[in-house]
Amino acid sequence: MSSPIAGLDNMVHQRVRLGILTVLTEAERADFAYLRETLELTDGNLSSNIQTLEQAGLVAVEKTFEGRRPRTWVRATPAGRKALADEIAVLEGIVARVNGAR
Repeated sequence: MSSPIAGLDNMVHQRVRLGILTVLTEAERADFAYLRETLELTDGNLSSNIQTLEQAGLVAVEKTFEGRRPRTWVRATPAGRKALADEIAVLEGIVARVNGAR
C-alpha cells in the first residue's frame, strides 16, 4: 500500500499558498488588496507567500500605478495552475481512499 500523502506538494499544500492559487485560478488575476481581504491575511503574510510562489514560478507579479497609487497584480502561471490541479487530484485520491475504507 502506498502512502496517501506521497503526492502532496509542500509548496502548494501550505494553507495560505493553496488559498492564493485557488483564488487566482478562479480569476484571470487579482490585486494584492483583494487577495488580502478574501484570504483574511496580513500584508506581511500575503507578501511573503506571494514571493515564495513567485520564486517557484507558480505566480507572476505585476506592479503598476493607477495615478500615483501603486497597485500589485498577481496571476497564476500555467505551472501554478497545473500544480494546483495536481494537488487537487492527490486530495481527491485521499478522499476516495477514505470513502472506500468506510
